[in-house]
Order: sequence, then C-alpha cells, then structure tokens
Amino acid sequence: MNLGLLFLETITTGVITIEEMDWVANHQRDFSRTEKAAAQRLGRLLDGGRIHLGCRL
Repeated sequence: MNLGLLFLETITTGVITIEEMDWVANHQRDFSRTEKAAAQRLGRLLDGGRIHLGCRL
C-alpha cells in the first residue's frame, strides 16, 4: 500500500477503512516527513468529520 494513493482515495471518497487506518498506524515509523504530514492531515480530517470510517463498495 502507498500512503499517497491512500490519501488521494480517501479524500476522493470521503471514507477510510479500518484496515487502512491500521496500516497507517503500523507503518508510521517508516514514513518520510511528507508522508507523516499526510497521515497527520488524514487524522485531522477524520477528527473534523470530513472523512468517515467505513467501507467502500
């Protein structure tokens, strides 16, 4: 999985799955500085209600 693609797909659909959140949490230590910023933005969007935890069909 690639954080950049995950970020774009999540922004586009407005949904992130639990498995994707788990992947982000488990790979944080391997992220570059740019990827860390993207992961932090995903967290802020999730906290703000702009993206939702769920499943994509």
